[in-house]
Amino acid sequence: MSEPAASVPPESAVPPPPAAEAKPEATDAAAQLAAAKAEAAANLDRFLRAAADLENFRRRVVREKDDLRVAATGRVLEDIFPVMDTLALAISAARQPAADLKSLVNGVEMVLGQLRTALANHGLKEINPLGQPFDPHQHEAIGHQPAEQPAEHVAAVVRTGYSLNGRLLRPASVLVSSGPAK
Repeated sequence: MSEPAASVPPESAVPPPPAAEAKPEATDAAAQLAAAKAEAAANLDRFLRAAADLENFRRRVVREKDDLRVAATGRVLEDIFPVMDTLALAISAARQPAADLKSLVNGVEMVLGQLRTALANHGLKEINPLGQPFDPHQHEAIGHQPAEQPAEHVAAVVRTGYSLNGRLLRPASVLVSSGPAK
């Protein structure tokens, strides 16, 4: 008798060989890796472009700031030129043999007024606090002295202070009253 035939399972029931399964996974992994590399390259490109744009913006802002400073300085100087011209005329007049001292003093006072006006037009304000209460934010006390002003009021201004558009440039140097002499 012949031996019974070994039962062979149908092909659909047999699992595919491992190499056949690995091929689609390897293809998927390779595709994912390629997509990730492409995305990384695109991100790097966007980053480099953004960094370059930021650097260009920074340079443009610095250049515009310098241009603005030059323009503002130019406007101030344009207003000071007439003062310099007037001072040159005053010096010429002072060198004349028949120069009148009183008219020279008046001329220099006018030039000082012209300079103050030119600077005030650009936001400079004098701080001359004579008789006002002492303010340590605006004044620099260089001493106390008995005076007719009430105590802790400015008795004398030694050096005028200045502020530019509300920002203190130089405090006024003052002598502060310690009250009337006893």
